[in-house]
Amino acid sequence: MRYMRSLVLTAIAMASVALSSATLSGGESRVYVQFAPGGKGAVKSSVVQLGGRIHYEFDHLGAMAVTLPDPALNGLRNNPNVLLIEEDPVRNLYGQTVPYGINMVEAPQAVAAGGTGAGFTVGVIDSGLFTGHEDFAGVAMAGEPGGDPATDERAWNRDRNSHGTHVTGTIVAVDNSLGVIGVSPGQARIYMVKVFGDAGTWIYSSTLLQAVQNAVNNGGAKIINMSLGGTTQSTTENNGMQALYDQGVLLVAAAGNSGNTQTSYPAGYASVISVAAIDSAKVVASFSQKNATVEIAAPGVGVLSTTSYRNAGLSVGTSSYIASALDGTMFGTASAALVDGGRALSTNAAWAGKTVLVERGDISFWDKVLNVQNSGGVACIIYNNVAGGFSGTLGTGNTSTIPALTISREDGLELLGKLGQTANSSTVPSIDTSGYEYFDGTSMATPHVAGVASLIWSKHPTATNAKVRQALQETAEDLGTAGRDNSYGYGLVRAKAAMDRLGALTAGDTTAPVISSVTSVRTNTKNGSFEIRWTTNELATSDVRIGSTDYLDPDPALVTSHVRGFRGSKGVTYTYYVRSADAAGNTTGWVGPYTHNN
Repeated sequence: MRYMRSLVLTAIAMASVALSSATLSGGESRVYVQFAPGGKGAVKSSVVQLGGRIHYEFDHLGAMAVTLPDPALNGLRNNPNVLLIEEDPVRNLYGQTVPYGINMVEAPQAVAAGGTGAGFTVGVIDSGLFTGHEDFAGVAMAGEPGGDPATDERAWNRDRNSHGTHVTGTIVAVDNSLGVIGVSPGQARIYMVKVFGDAGTWIYSSTLLQAVQNAVNNGGAKIINMSLGGTTQSTTENNGMQALYDQGVLLVAAAGNSGNTQTSYPAGYASVISVAAIDSAKVVASFSQKNATVEIAAPGVGVLSTTSYRNAGLSVGTSSYIASALDGTMFGTASAALVDGGRALSTNAAWAGKTVLVERGDISFWDKVLNVQNSGGVACIIYNNVAGGFSGTLGTGNTSTIPALTISREDGLELLGKLGQTANSSTVPSIDTSGYEYFDGTSMATPHVAGVASLIWSKHPTATNAKVRQALQETAEDLGTAGRDNSYGYGLVRAKAAMDRLGALTAGDTTAPVISSVTSVRTNTKNGSFEIRWTTNELATSDVRIGSTDYLDPDPALVTSHVRGFRGSKGVTYTYYVRSADAAGNTTGWVGPYTHNN
């Protein structure tokens, strides 16, 4: 069975929503509300009294996502316990059209050198997952629903959109005799949090933030793939992503598909790797957004991967091929001997009752199909005139009366050696079945980077997410303008080079973290509670010594922003020290003394 093929799924093209994401029908707005320490209960009561609905609560961020009647917003702003009210912006899928990039990102070389992705979970925030796909056999998969409201579409292992299944295939499609192969073939574990329904319509930022947290907390994800985004940033979402990054999670997101210099979010946050799309010639895609936050580039044009449907089928003799139905073709089947139609520039009576194999070029798809149809041909199969596959349309208002399919150039050339054999063609669509399609988009580039991260991290599991990110940046193949630029970032991601660099970074990591911004603050004057805070230049643990008593981190979580809470006595002055150690065990020793006047 051939596995490099072509097509496009027009239903996957997701457009940005022009309407403000906070404005709902009926004069309501969906917002984030940040509350003062100790003020959560009062704010919740106010929201309910004002006729609002609470969607998510982010206690560690001091925030909640709510929907309120518009007239109630001003009233809530006057609440002394409210610190900030901001829009809960929309997040959309990024996958406009219709991969090949496995070799381009050096995945096979990294796998051969022992970087398999095994032991690491990639959290995919998307439209669900067709787990019954033939190319997912044996892959460890789990998930949960993650959207508002509860509908049949929320089942994480249902994907009638195919975006999530396509993204997942790029990461983990198994190495077998079927279909495609992923960056981490059958090795990395997938945890799908489904936030998009069948139509792939927009979600809120808070839905995304909760989904990412669930993938980490419930699914054990160390890497998060977000092939989605929106144009409006959010302080709360930014804080939430930063908190996850500080916990050691690697966050990867699509740069966006608008083809302009606008920044999309969450890709635009400092804690998130923003991924641009390039084609097979390593040229940035016209649709890929270009801005100062783009960090890395990966294949995102004509990316072949797994889908949850088939819209066409083709077999010749005993071989099956991946085919795409041209938009506008009739739904039907045909079985007839295969003949060579060249480029079908005119009609030919010899094609009557035959399946006609046609090369792309010179005239439109519609004209080619019409010439075959008017010659009495029973099906038209168009193969590419350049390497790889493609998709297309018969044009507005045009509908054929015979099945019209597209295939890759490689398959077309192979079929020229099978002329005279019976070709069985179908353009009858089917769902919940193993399919393969070519999609375009930064959505398709993003899972290449997430998959590469799983490969190199599995080879060096003691590395921090910051070191993984550093290795990806330092070894990227420089493209475009010398050095980092707004179109390609640091360049094309390269798995083997990054894996080798990560090994060197890990082995040579003998430098202790650098502690800065040490401070203390009273958090409750009534009961004497206070916090000690500091930052480090890399992920590290958080230990505190107050007087002669050590308060060691019982859960050695690696973060860069350190906050330790204590309860003392009012009016007492405490002398304290802080200490941090990185993943390699390099420690600062006790830094201080500092004093806190309680």
